[in-house]
Amino acid sequence: MSDAGVTADGAVLCERRGAAGLITLNRPKALNALTLEMVRAMRAALEAWAADPAVTRVVVQGAGERAFCAGGDIRRIHQEGSAGKYAEAQTFFREEYELNALIQRYEKPYIALIDGIVMGGGVGVSVHGSHRVAAERTAFAMPETGIGFFPDVGATYALPRLPGFVGTYLALTGERIGQGDVLAFGLATHAAPAAQFEAIRDALSQGQPVDQALGTHEVPAPGPLHAERALIETCFSADSVAEVLARLDAAGSEFARTTAATIRTRSPTSLTLALAQMRRGASLSFPEAMQLEYRVLCRILRGHDFYEGVRSVLIDRDGRPDWRPATLEAVRPEEIEAHFAPMPGEPSFT
Repeated sequence: MSDAGVTADGAVLCERRGAAGLITLNRPKALNALTLEMVRAMRAALEAWAADPAVTRVVVQGAGERAFCAGGDIRRIHQEGSAGKYAEAQTFFREEYELNALIQRYEKPYIALIDGIVMGGGVGVSVHGSHRVAAERTAFAMPETGIGFFPDVGATYALPRLPGFVGTYLALTGERIGQGDVLAFGLATHAAPAAQFEAIRDALSQGQPVDQALGTHEVPAPGPLHAERALIETCFSADSVAEVLARLDAAGSEFARTTAATIRTRSPTSLTLALAQMRRGASLSFPEAMQLEYRVLCRILRGHDFYEGVRSVLIDRDGRPDWRPATLEAVRPEEIEAHFAPMPGEPSFT
């Protein structure tokens, strides 16, 4: 058994079980949110196992029953950025993005056993792997526009490749989807009851072929979002957020009204950035997508809306963010474009 990559506080546990390298995100009270130390431990373990012929597959899971991983440690990043410690905040994201890129190009099967909440950083350490197994409590979301941020951790690459502009819907609204829709839209490759995860881990540790170990379980019916796919394609194929809203308003259905109302609560800057990001991402390679995200991240950390969004949603929880600018009409196109501009000395994610 190897303890490569274990953090001193036990926030992530990395061990070898037979043929499998097993990573357990172990902060259940914090919904297994990622810290920089956890990111570094995961990377160390993955690099060690890549060179270890005894490890033929990697399994990633979250401790507890509430979450696989609810994202990054946003409160800590908020504190650093608010204090002007931009370099420290950028370090977390750069190393997180490097981990995402390592997972995406990993040459051994990488199996994420997803039960409960999977958001933000949790998406980054699951959706880019070769096998994603969704349990019945799976709740997937990229909710960043609600805190003045943007869908990152490789969402620039993954979301535009979902069918029918569903990725754009997820990026702009931040809405949660469950097991059926996650599977139907390709965010998961397999489904299995959470009660079967232990048996799956055992089979993978014993060296069974991965597809055999994952088994054949009842395929859940597509969720409610799948029923709205035609409307989503019509509305979210628009070239501007304002036009997306106009099409939703014209549609007149309850789903359209609810969706439009949700979008109108989000940061206008984040919405405009996310739509531009989705359109660019469709033609980018994964390393190019990560580089673009790093550029946007560095600019957002020096802005206003991220700190205001975190304050409103996670700290004061008053639900009254003071977005600046406050309207879509006031968002200047040249300022959005500036977020995507190359930076001197920027990292490469190849």
